[in-house]
Amino acid sequence: MRKTMTGLLAGVGLMWACGTSAQAQELTIFWAEWDPANYLQELVNEYEAESGVKVTVETTPWADFQTKAFTEFNAKGSAYDMVVGDSQWIGAASEAGHYVDLTDFFNKHKLKEVMAPATVKYYAEYPSNSGKYWSIPAEGDAVGWSYRKDWFEDPKEMEAFKAKYGYDLAPPKTWAEMRDIAEFFHRPNEKRYGIAIYTDNSYDGLVMGVENAIFSYGGELGDYQTYKVDGIINSEKNVKALEMYRELYGFTPPGWAKTFFVENNQAITENLAAISMNYFAFFPALVNEASNPNAKVTGFFANPAGPGGEQFAALGGQGISVVSYSQNQEEAMKFLEWFIKDETQKRWAELGGYTASAKVLESPEFQNATPYNKAFYETMFKVKDFWATPEYAELLIQMNQRIYPFVTAGEGTAKEALDALAKDWNTTFKKYGRH
Repeated sequence: MRKTMTGLLAGVGLMWACGTSAQAQELTIFWAEWDPANYLQELVNEYEAESGVKVTVETTPWADFQTKAFTEFNAKGSAYDMVVGDSQWIGAASEAGHYVDLTDFFNKHKLKEVMAPATVKYYAEYPSNSGKYWSIPAEGDAVGWSYRKDWFEDPKEMEAFKAKYGYDLAPPKTWAEMRDIAEFFHRPNEKRYGIAIYTDNSYDGLVMGVENAIFSYGGELGDYQTYKVDGIINSEKNVKALEMYRELYGFTPPGWAKTFFVENNQAITENLAAISMNYFAFFPALVNEASNPNAKVTGFFANPAGPGGEQFAALGGQGISVVSYSQNQEEAMKFLEWFIKDETQKRWAELGGYTASAKVLESPEFQNATPYNKAFYETMFKVKDFWATPEYAELLIQMNQRIYPFVTAGEGTAKEALDALAKDWNTTFKKYGRH
């Protein structure tokens, strides 16, 4: 819904003029269409009750989110006062002048100390280590795992697993253990399969999935300060990580070459796989018996460690930014002051939002609130993200083009795919003057 009162002065709120009451200010927040946006609307309804300022969370399907947002930005339109933008957008949106600089706000409220460090680094700051902030961490998210507890705890399965692999069947602590479990439960003749992973190459699904392996194998995508990628994206650690991801793909259900969050939840709800990768934001549906008949026997765990003991996860989630073309920036800043309060962040978590507040995340109350909150807490302090440079969309397309044929069809080798990707990224960074 577009605002109907854009002519009002920013920050008017509720006032008396000539003996008549002016209408309360309205604000519009733009986000993707998913459950967290519904939780945010519930939260801002409470802000309206408290302040008199009406806040509408306008949504659009994920497939259109980036296009619609940047179309409005590039037109310098004022349809949105704030946007809960993807973490990768921050470079493009800040360099193009679409986001209001929130550095002073960030420092005034000491948000670097309030929010989990990784969320500050990846949702708020650009360039990396610059001390310049453009967003307030809003929806923390990362990739975690769900699993079928009843399959894992079946005495016969436990006995058979230990006889074959020499250790107890339990949620995997390493990627090697996860590979064993995926192999063990992969039984196509019974229409039961080992694992569900991301493979969709249309946006960041496959890349996010592979990042979970790369980061936990001790690898990196490149040097975010110098843009060096040679010997980093195509390192031996990354080659091993990509090979592991390809191996896990061999234990997925049939037709799993174009899957993302919907299918990976279905792997659990429809009795397809023992283990399933997904963003934490999609786990509420797995503990709801209305949407998951296996809710009572579904468990969760954080992304396992790699062979060297490193344990990281690919970051999802978003920060909330003030759009520089908004005519209501002052009122938007007042909203952000309310949003960052401890009691608001606690309420945000209670409604189902994934707070980035370190204080809330660390509280026993939060960690015990759902079966997956503890794994989420553990994960949000060890996450890493994709490139946040303005050309991130090109980098993402190039990575998809190089790794997808290897992961899903076994074309070429992992080393060849990553060597080619290094060349692609070098060319892109040179084109944009990063080297």
